[in-house]
Amino acid sequence: MSKIALTVDDSKTMRDMVKYTLSQAGFTVIEAEDGKAALVAVEGKKVDVVITDLNMPNMNGIELIRALRAKSDFKFTPILMLTTEADDTKKNEGKSAGATGWIVKPFQPEKLVQVVNKVCA
Repeated sequence: MSKIALTVDDSKTMRDMVKYTLSQAGFTVIEAEDGKAALVAVEGKKVDVVITDLNMPNMNGIELIRALRAKSDFKFTPILMLTTEADDTKKNEGKSAGATGWIVKPFQPEKLVQVVNKVCA
């Protein structure tokens, strides 16, 4: 059975790139355009990894991480930030919210697959 990844980004192009990359690596990918849509998308589902952007309308990545971590089903689910932000303050904010890791865009497909496989192991 393939693992399920949720990719959350307000850029359709970025969601498509992540979906293509992870699909090639055997993942089933669910997409959402912001944090609020992501919470609806995962309702009642078991997700193996969440990959979220930081800056999005309606609900940003940090708010999404906090909302997911508040759910018992997502206490231990790996959550990766995939963002253009490389600032240590933002990274620390992400980490304290519960982010598992941080990947700076643009990403290298093989690196993304490697990190996702590592956190899903």
